[in-house]
Amino acid sequence: MRRATIRDVAAAAGVSIGTASKALNGQGKLRAETRERVAAAAQELGFAPNTLAQALLAGRSYTVGLITTDSFGRFSIPVMLGAEDALGIGQISVFMCDTRDDPEREERYVEMLAARRVDGLIVAGRRIEPRAPVRTGPGIPVVYAMTQPANGHGPAVLPDDEGGGRLAAEHLLAIGRRRIAHITGPERFLNARLRARGFAAALLAAGVEPCGHTRYGEWTERWGREAAGQLLADRPDAIFCGSDQIARGVADTLRAVGRRIPEDVALVGFDNWAPMALGALPPLTSVDMCLEEVGRVAAGYLLAGISGDPAHGVHTVPCRLVVRESSGG
Repeated sequence: MRRATIRDVAAAAGVSIGTASKALNGQGKLRAETRERVAAAAQELGFAPNTLAQALLAGRSYTVGLITTDSFGRFSIPVMLGAEDALGIGQISVFMCDTRDDPEREERYVEMLAARRVDGLIVAGRRIEPRAPVRTGPGIPVVYAMTQPANGHGPAVLPDDEGGGRLAAEHLLAIGRRRIAHITGPERFLNARLRARGFAAALLAAGVEPCGHTRYGEWTERWGREAAGQLLADRPDAIFCGSDQIARGVADTLRAVGRRIPEDVALVGFDNWAPMALGALPPLTSVDMCLEEVGRVAAGYLLAGISGDPAHGVHTVPCRLVVRESSGG
């Protein structure tokens, strides 16, 4: 069956091809009755506009690039899903490119996306540390998500790690815990330091001393087991962990020495990574970074930049606490 064309729509509506095109694209000064007649004819014929032709007329491709350094997809996939949700409303397609942490590969992808005339670019990472900015041609706005440019140019959307640390501490204080310890990842990572800062600020505001010093180490279950062993002599009644993996290791050590979770020690993780949080014994209370919302917000800023209204600076998305059995939920 032959596909309907704009010529068929014009003939069915009794108007010129130019008038039919203007009516379907919302252009020109046409009577409402004419627009309605053309729309009805297009619907009856099953006419689908040629999106490539529309894009050429509008000077846009209705595509954006999403470049990620997160080969495992742990962070970039939720960000991408959120971005696609926001961009899909505007019928914009996404090209996803994985750089595998290779600057030369990233440069080639940027060149390829520019050659495809993408309307803009989202750069997603797995760490919020500043990185070298992506260099694009003029007229291609760039927004960073879960990472930020070292030069401070261009908008960046990050989860509120410091706020997440506060949420965890406030929750443990609210359930009556007062000997609260903190075990987290490497101190060189900005997100570990921010989570620790938020945690410490919440305890200070409540007039509660932390149980020992913040223990920085690795983002691993092994480190969680080791650090929990170091803490046993301090007899904490709650432990806030900088990641769910660390929390799983802490839980192993607590069970091994007969400490009950949450009766003796309440436990809170960070990331709300379902395989870790739901697979823990007991299921883990965790801070969710709301990565899909990070993607949605980043896409919103990109759309604004494409429309000529660019954002600037760092924007944070609030985290949320998901309460489960490890803290008495």
